[in-house]
Amino acid sequence: MRTLDFMDAPATPRYRTTFFRLLSWLGKYRISMVFSVLLAVTAQLCSLAVPWLTRDVVSAIQDDKRHRLPWLIGFVVAVGLVKALALVGRRFISGNQSLGVELDIRTALYSKFLRLSFGFYDRHQTGQLMSRATVDLQAVRFFLGYGLIFFFQHVFTIVGVTVLVFFVSWKLALIAFAIVPVLLAIAYRYSTVSHPLLRDVQQKMADVATVAEENIVGVHVVKSFAQEQAEQDKFERRSEAVFAQTVRTNRQKAFYVPLLAFVPLLGQAAVLLAGGTMVAHHTLSLGSFVAFNLYLAMLIFPLRMLGMWIGEGQRATASGERIFAVLDEPEDIVDGAGSAELPAGSGRVRFEHVTFEYIPGRTVLHDIDLELAPGKTVALIGHTGSGKTTLASLIPRFYDATQGRVTIDGVDVRDVSLTSLRSKIGAIAQDPFLFSASVRENIAFGRTEATAAEVERAARLAQAHEFIERLPEGYNTVIGERGITLSGGQRQRVAIARALVVDPTVLILDDATASVDATTESKIRDGLIEAMRDRTTVIIAHRLSTIALADEIIVLEDGRITGRGTHDDLIDTNAVYREIYEHGQVGGRIPEPETA
Repeated sequence: MRTLDFMDAPATPRYRTTFFRLLSWLGKYRISMVFSVLLAVTAQLCSLAVPWLTRDVVSAIQDDKRHRLPWLIGFVVAVGLVKALALVGRRFISGNQSLGVELDIRTALYSKFLRLSFGFYDRHQTGQLMSRATVDLQAVRFFLGYGLIFFFQHVFTIVGVTVLVFFVSWKLALIAFAIVPVLLAIAYRYSTVSHPLLRDVQQKMADVATVAEENIVGVHVVKSFAQEQAEQDKFERRSEAVFAQTVRTNRQKAFYVPLLAFVPLLGQAAVLLAGGTMVAHHTLSLGSFVAFNLYLAMLIFPLRMLGMWIGEGQRATASGERIFAVLDEPEDIVDGAGSAELPAGSGRVRFEHVTFEYIPGRTVLHDIDLELAPGKTVALIGHTGSGKTTLASLIPRFYDATQGRVTIDGVDVRDVSLTSLRSKIGAIAQDPFLFSASVRENIAFGRTEATAAEVERAARLAQAHEFIERLPEGYNTVIGERGITLSGGQRQRVAIARALVVDPTVLILDDATASVDATTESKIRDGLIEAMRDRTTVIIAHRLSTIALADEIIVLEDGRITGRGTHDDLIDTNAVYREIYEHGQVGGRIPEPETA
């Protein structure tokens, strides 16, 4: 199946819509935003006051009123102190606000990840998803927390200076602002052309994260097949793609940002020429000329930063699109309206004319009509791709049937809450995932309130207690990421104990003894016989020894049931079962060492 990415979506939201949607995350921080804006305004008012005071200082010197100088200098110092305090407060509030927005978006993303179905993860790469929760989130956090305030501060400065220079000399102001239309046109053009490139940079950075994540997780496979150089080359190609695209964005930046900084200088040059002439002809005082140029100088930095903040805003918007692509992903496996708790029952499972498709038009299960009797054990067998795991996955609603329905004790699994449904089902995968936590925490993962005695009982049933006791700290031993410090058989037994501790009504074993040797399998079988007692159990297996645990065997071929019965019923009547049985007999003679 092709791995899809969110950018495959036919319609990407317009960046203005995304931008305003990003601003909505600031809603809960209205009060802090108001204080932050007030402090920013205070700081900028102080900045605007300094040239005005400077004009008075120059006038006092020119008019020989030096007794006013100490007072004026004192005002300048006081204004500077107020500005400094306002900036400290504004930065403190902005910092907290930035971290708060980051926490909110990260929490929303993680919550969404947990609610999305298996089908979503079948279509998307882990590295792509992690990139959205890290790289893209940082871009959004920086702009919403700091960039927006700085941008507002610069706009306020531009507006404030504009008003004041008209008070000082409206003629010079008209000359200075003649370049504004040109400046706005350049800024708009930069905003338009930069957005697609910045979005593509974020996507290519996610591609790099995907390769890195796959190689770290799959390092054993990479090294086993001596593919270090090939994977290094792949990583370098992805990194070079990021580099090339980033160079393009920097090329844009290298052109537009200096251009945005240069155009105001043309206005300043014209002001110096015209203002100097006016002072020489005594139509403008020297103090007003100095104040005007100081105000004009105050415009240069905000106008120069305008290009940078437009770029940061575009980057944040591009990242926002990718984040919202996750948050807007439909949740296809959810509790229905009025979902109830799954009532206590014996565990009768029924598939009523079930058809299933992972992708429309590609049917995996065809009109399955099957009933599993309470307390009985059923083995699903068939060739790879016959639909065994898919059929079992419909019971806990990892996927929903495309047609038909699945019931437990007569209740459609779509009519009960997911929590109550899955709390009654214990599932053991072929490749068990363990968390980087203690053995006790891993076993009690599905039932955190389980007592030490209950955890130990489950471990004994799974034949795990003996090796756990030999670990350095017993049940409190912290195992490595994905249980890497345990052997394959040990991980499998811990996973079996984890399923048993929830005391499920229905037990699903997906080739649960595939990773253990014959001796360990024999021990686990003894525990499973007790664990499966009075539980409806579905076994997906290829080993004859595991199939032998079943009361009934279901044979699947190309998503259809082609046989059902006991070994004696099927050995002479079902070609698929006979083939699997004959291969199983050959394989059964070969002892399988336990893999570490």
